[in-house]
Amino acid sequence: MRGWREMGGGRVENVLVVEDEVLLLDLVTAELEDAGLTVLQADNANAALGMLATDTPVDLLFTDIRLPGPMDGWTLAEAALKLRPGLKVIYATGFAGDAPRLAPGSLFFTKPYRPSAVIAAIAAFGTAEPPSPAVP
Repeated sequence: MRGWREMGGGRVENVLVVEDEVLLLDLVTAELEDAGLTVLQADNANAALGMLATDTPVDLLFTDIRLPGPMDGWTLAEAALKLRPGLKVIYATGFAGDAPRLAPGSLFFTKPYRPSAVIAAIAAFGTAEPPSPAVP
């Protein structure tokens, strides 16, 4: 796989991945790290918000929609954007359900997705002015 800089990545370097399926969390983390990104992991929304409430660098939130506990990925992203208004967001889900509540400029992936597609989308966030519009 090409390195992060060769793909044009730049402004997005620190990704918070929120996924409750451990195998998928580890796979996505490994792929993103192999691409040269720094990855933080959370298995639920409360853990993610705890990280976002600190000064830990996070440029992009990559969140599953269905998460354990009272907060889903939609609500997590809304709360995250209140804490960090410039945060970029990518949503992912394997379930059809309620209409998406996409944040402006965010992206949406359905599972199964190719990690290379997610990496390309993150790279586009790093180079696009402004970020690509939300894709339902």
